Amino acid sequence: MSMRETAAAMITAEYESHSAEETEKAGYELGKKLRKGDVISLRGSLGAGKTVLAKGIAKALSINEAIVSPTFTIVQEYDEGTMPMFHLDLYRLSGDDEFESMGGEEFLYPDGVTLIEWSEKIDDMLPDSTIFIEISINDDLSRTIRIEGGAR
Repeated sequence: MSMRETAAAMITAEYESHSAEETEKAGYELGKKLRKGDVISLRGSLGAGKTVLAKGIAKALSINEAIVSPTFTIVQEYDEGTMPMFHLDLYRLSGDDEFESMGGEEFLYPDGVTLIEWSEKIDDMLPDSTIFIEISINDDLSRTIRIEGGAR
């Protein structure tokens, strides 16, 4: 895994990952830098590695529970680590209105960290300080993980 990182107040990094272990490690490295109130937008196609990255973030937050994609439950809450982690999967939601009706806004200003898969469905609602992570699958099946945002 290789990484380039720039900027101070704003997180900007790019990782090249050649395995699930390297993707998880990238999540771990990011997770060590997170603070209460951070909202993470996880973007990428099905199977890109969003949940694998979330596992690494959870490890950095000392969460030992199994991290699974909350596709059917929409929200998984983890309370045991150094701070709470909320993992949302909006794949099945239609957009802003459905997100609001489920009380989703409370997760945008958390007392912990919120990870949102398929957050593009609520782009207009995301805080300005959101950290955006895009995972792309390359021709050789490696992953490029781009991280931007987080300025406060």
